[in-house]
Amino acid sequence: MIQNGILYLGVLLLLTASVAYSEKKFKDRKLFKIIPGIVLIYIFGAILQTAGVFGDSTSNDVVYTEVKNLLLPAMLLLMLLQCDLRKIIRMGPKLLLTFFFAAITIVLGFTITYLLLKGFYAEDTWKAFAALSGSWTGGSANMVALQDILDVPENIFGYALIMDTINYSIWVMFMFWLVPHASRFNRWTGAKNSAVPNELEVSNEQNDGKIGFSELMVLIGGSIFISAVCWEIGNSLPAIGAVFNATTWTVIFASIIGLGLAVTPVAKIPGSNEISRVMLYIIIALIASHADFSQIFQAPIYILSGFMILLIHALAMIFVAKVFKLDLFTMGVASLANIGGMASAPVLAGAYHRALVPVGVLMALLGNLLGTYFGIITAQILSAL
Repeated sequence: MIQNGILYLGVLLLLTASVAYSEKKFKDRKLFKIIPGIVLIYIFGAILQTAGVFGDSTSNDVVYTEVKNLLLPAMLLLMLLQCDLRKIIRMGPKLLLTFFFAAITIVLGFTITYLLLKGFYAEDTWKAFAALSGSWTGGSANMVALQDILDVPENIFGYALIMDTINYSIWVMFMFWLVPHASRFNRWTGAKNSAVPNELEVSNEQNDGKIGFSELMVLIGGSIFISAVCWEIGNSLPAIGAVFNATTWTVIFASIIGLGLAVTPVAKIPGSNEISRVMLYIIIALIASHADFSQIFQAPIYILSGFMILLIHALAMIFVAKVFKLDLFTMGVASLANIGGMASAPVLAGAYHRALVPVGVLMALLGNLLGTYFGIITAQILSAL
């Protein structure tokens, strides 16, 4: 049983590094195509906790809290460096409105499903659903942020991660299955043949520069310093209700700073994506180390809930596509930009046409920007039910 905080952190870092290395080296293996590395980290971390490898100790608790709190705002800031609001605005009203409608229908799906099945859930499930809605309207980083903001119990958070894997995977497969049927769908809705307005001009700029020592130091040192400053400011502000606490304020300030830096030369420094992903994996490992799989038998009701949420979302999207004569590309990418984020939206866009990949990138970035706030809205609604 490990009760030393330093050893506890070392084991989690070794676990994270092992999975990340295996994910890259064996990326063509079926395992990593079915279960992403981030979920494997959670599963293995939770197994270690359930088996009693990590003991209850003040040292472990201090390391868990301090490391997670320090990395979370830094991770969000680095991820937002690629989110240039000027490019998102140029996407045009149709794509933007469809994206927001997709997000609203997902929040609606969570609300209706929770209201119908509330009696079957474990206590505090509303918090896990709110965190998952942050992922399904943004990405994993938003989900992690909401887990911290809402103080979601680790056991319940595990169910949300299971939904995020199983339900999401099937939804992605369904979206790709629809691609060959786009012309038939577009004829049914009355959409124009062009999937994107002619005036839409986006670029798929990538920071492919060499990642060196100085770049790593600037990004790591700068993001952690800003994270510490944001925590100082957040802790000094008053709490408002059950959602707006010190963590909420900290996340908001880190997001604002990230957006501000995104339009400066800082955004061109290579390495922000890689470093933010390292931070994300470490945070997931820390969360998993507080989980317990002994209650995993409750998972079926949560998987069923995930399909109900997606069904409500799909029906609403089909309705609005028919009413406003929207094409399948717009509907599909708007949906996956919310539910799948950067991992799948650009790929789906490319399945329609190679030139449309930047649209998927920018819509996914918009989800990363707003997912946390849609999750907060979901939390406010579910907590009142």
